[in-house]
Amino acid sequence: MFTTLIVIVSLLVLSAFFSGSETALTGASKPVMHQLARTGNHRAEIVNRLHDQKERLIGALLLGNNLVNILASALATSMLITTFGDSGVAYATIAMTLLILIFAEILPKTYAIRNANQAALSVAHAVKALVCVLTPVTATINAVVRGILKIFDVDFHAEQVFGTGAEELRGAIELHAGKTETVKQERAMLRSVLDLGEVQVGEIMIHRKSVTAIDASLPPQQVISEVLESPYTRLPLWQNDADNIIGILHAKALLREVRTRGADLSGLDVSALATPPWFIPEQTLLLDQLEAFKQRREHFALVIDEYGSLMGVVTLEDIIEEVVGNIDDEHDVSPTGVTPRSDGSYLIDGAVTIRDLNREFEWNLPDEEAATIAGLVLHESRRIPEVGQRFLFHGFRFEIVRRHHHQITTIRLTPYTETADSV
Repeated sequence: MFTTLIVIVSLLVLSAFFSGSETALTGASKPVMHQLARTGNHRAEIVNRLHDQKERLIGALLLGNNLVNILASALATSMLITTFGDSGVAYATIAMTLLILIFAEILPKTYAIRNANQAALSVAHAVKALVCVLTPVTATINAVVRGILKIFDVDFHAEQVFGTGAEELRGAIELHAGKTETVKQERAMLRSVLDLGEVQVGEIMIHRKSVTAIDASLPPQQVISEVLESPYTRLPLWQNDADNIIGILHAKALLREVRTRGADLSGLDVSALATPPWFIPEQTLLLDQLEAFKQRREHFALVIDEYGSLMGVVTLEDIIEEVVGNIDDEHDVSPTGVTPRSDGSYLIDGAVTIRDLNREFEWNLPDEEAATIAGLVLHESRRIPEVGQRFLFHGFRFEIVRRHHHQITTIRLTPYTETADSV
């Protein structure tokens, strides 16, 4: 009996090892293991290889775990039947269920969950050997499983269970805990990097009504004055019609020409100094446009709609600001457009983009149908609202504060709570 007890305890230890190893290896951080492997950690390399063959890994651990659990239960039942007769079956069932549940499942898995990376590195060599030994058996079992699933027309791909890389990255970003400004900024930047491949330039461009453009037919002195008064170094030039952009004038090129000519500016032709305009469709993705800026070594593009009409401009700085937030220099005129109020509401300029609000305050306002907060109100209300009208949607109360003609210029936005239902 004593020998049987030792065997049962040993089998329970093996069961704990299998259970803990499964939890540790499936819960270990892939980025951490990848980084450790790059620094030369041999165990991390083994963990990565085991991750790449999940079917064999899970099959071997489950096979080993079930073998030792069944064997331990059978030995315990035989021993207790010998001691207590037929009632030993009930005693063995109760005892082994408690022992396996506590010491072979909950205890090792709890430890493995809390120390997944360390535990995965510790068991890497042993599990690798186990997987190699049991490969013929697990391969046979997996083939049988696939055959059964195929009968029911189920396409079995183990890697799909663990999700895509993008989903894992987004999940990891949201799990980046903390409410400090630094952590919030880090989360916003990481989200924005992943969004570059989904956001179109039309959502972040400077709208044409806010673009500073210069009439190429103006006298040279007036052109110079407008360039000096503008906070921008690149300015579109138009001729005859504001939509007819004939070039992009760089302030440095203009100043060079002024220095060359001296006081005599009578023959200065600003259109000859301008570079050819670069037009891009508003549907261009930010990631593609960023790569295009790099390849063309340009920082400025004109955005047009499907009819070829000018919609606005986008710059390299606009795309970078989508990741790192606003970048203001000593010449920028940068009103935020958002004024917090003491009652918890916000006075917001209608032209403020939804993406900027979501990034700044970690809101979840939808930006699929509208780029600005005023556009969202128009889309949701399906009308041009009057001053004083209020709307409640997406967990916020929207109040129209100011309107200029048909344009919503100021909105009071209040996060909605159950106590704020007097709308």
